Amino acid sequence: MLKDAVPLVQCRRALVIKLRHHGDVLLATPVLGALKAAAPALEIDALVYDDTGPMLEGHPALAQLHTVSRAWRSAGLTARLAAEWRLFSRLRARGYDLLVHLSEHPRGAWLARSLGARWRVAPRYPDRDRFWSASFTHRFALPPTPRRHMVEWNLDAVRRIGVQPAPQDRRVIFVPGATAEASVQKRLADAGLETGGFAHLHPASRWRFKCWPADKTAALADRIAERGLRVVFSAAPEREETKLVEEIVGRMRATCVNLAGQLSVKELGALAARARLFVGVDSMPMHLAAAMDVPVVALFGPSGELEWGPWNVAHEVVTSAHACRPCGNDGCGGGKVSECLTTLEVERVFAAVQRLLERSEKVRAA
Repeated sequence: MLKDAVPLVQCRRALVIKLRHHGDVLLATPVLGALKAAAPALEIDALVYDDTGPMLEGHPALAQLHTVSRAWRSAGLTARLAAEWRLFSRLRARGYDLLVHLSEHPRGAWLARSLGARWRVAPRYPDRDRFWSASFTHRFALPPTPRRHMVEWNLDAVRRIGVQPAPQDRRVIFVPGATAEASVQKRLADAGLETGGFAHLHPASRWRFKCWPADKTAALADRIAERGLRVVFSAAPEREETKLVEEIVGRMRATCVNLAGQLSVKELGALAARARLFVGVDSMPMHLAAAMDVPVVALFGPSGELEWGPWNVAHEVVTSAHACRPCGNDGCGGGKVSECLTTLEVERVFAAVQRLLERSEKVRAA
């Protein structure tokens, strides 16, 4: 029995803070589920950046969603202070008993001190000053070696206060919503596609050093099409990403559906949910597809698949045998090109696609 376990029955409200990118926020959703399962009466709020808010909207364990706007950084001093005060006032009015901070962001320490929560949890960073350490009542360890998936590391925050998540409470949950579902259904119908009748490829990432070459992606897409599956492409509405998809489509022999830059995050989740399988690199859409319980083929280069691989879904991870990976660098020598990715062969990736399709076909036939 944990001596300093938090008595959740004495907690009315909790605030979970994850001020990171889209994928980081998505992989933190099991914390909401684990807390709710342990204390059904607990009201759980979350604080994230405004652009990552869609990752949590509609989550069944969420009471209120609060956001920090990235635009505040470039606003004038008066406007920023006013926005910060409005946010702080809303948070303080909620009267949190428990605060769970899931990153190194200094805002979490300030809120831990100023909101008056009795119990406050955060990672243990050895290089942080006394202000950080004294801001929290409970601290949990950083990911150990051997490496640990980020979902489990996030859940270590609730383990530290005495909650042992059951397997069913470790699910990553994403809710597209009725509007996104209807929009994607219409797009697929207009393209003559049905649910389960296509492969979803998301080859781009905002980090170009995580991307597979366009010619190899095109060759893979042609192989998938030859197998009888239409290919649907997606990408974020950023010119570098849509340009990569355009290059891929231009190299293909088969016809495809190109939705690059046209979908919201909610629509991206709705699209993934209707696919037979997903193929992509280490990116948020890969985690989104896994959350929608779609078989995933993921290509990993400089990033680590043990920490960031597809979670709790049928999947195949394709990597190279480079002894230096995962290095975490932005390309070999910082040159934005990762040989551990560029050298991956089309046949190896297609073989992974074949294995997953065969497994899913057996499940459907059973």
